[in-house]
Amino acid sequence: MPDREERREHPVLAGLAALVGVGLAVGLILGLSTLVGTRVLGVGESDGTTTSTARQSMYLPKPSETDAPSGPLITLAPGRSPSAPKSATDEPSESESAKEQISLSAGQTSVSAMQQIDLTGVYPGGEGAILQVQKFTGGSWADFPVTVSVSNETFATYVQTSQTGVNRFRVVDTDSGLESNEVRVTIG
Repeated sequence: MPDREERREHPVLAGLAALVGVGLAVGLILGLSTLVGTRVLGVGESDGTTTSTARQSMYLPKPSETDAPSGPLITLAPGRSPSAPKSATDEPSESESAKEQISLSAGQTSVSAMQQIDLTGVYPGGEGAILQVQKFTGGSWADFPVTVSVSNETFATYVQTSQTGVNRFRVVDTDSGLESNEVRVTIG
C-alpha cells in the first residue's frame, strides 16, 4: 500500500495534475469544434475571385499608346473660333448669367450676441470653389475669418459675432471674385 500513502501525502499535486489534464481535454475539444465549425460555415475562406497579393498591388504597367477616339474631344459653340478674341458684344446670355450667380441665405434673421448664424447657399457651376465670407463694416466689405467650399453646387457654414445691430454678410468666390447677394441678421 505504498501508493496509497504517496497519494495521501501529495493530494495537491494529484489534484493539480487532474485539473491540467481536464483543461487540456476541454481545450482540445473546443479547438477541434471551432475548426470544424469554421470549415462548415466557410468563415475565413476566399471565394477565389481575388488573386492579388501585396507584391502584385505595387505593380505599375508600362505606358502604351492608346487609340484616340475619332472626332474632337471638345465641342465649340457654333460661330465662335477658339482663337477669336472676346468682343464687347459677347455678353453672357441671361441663362448663362443665372448659372454664375451665388445665392446666399441666412438660417436666422435675429440672434443673440455670439449665437450661431447659419449661412447656406447655391452656386451653380461653382463646384470646388472656395468662398470667403465677408461682413459689411465701416462702410466697406471686409473678410470675415470663415471660408467654405462648394460641393454639389451648394455650400453651408456658420458665423458668430458679438457686434449688435443689423449685420450684413455675403460670400465671394476667391478665384473669380463673383459676389453673392447680401443677407442681414439682427444681433442683440
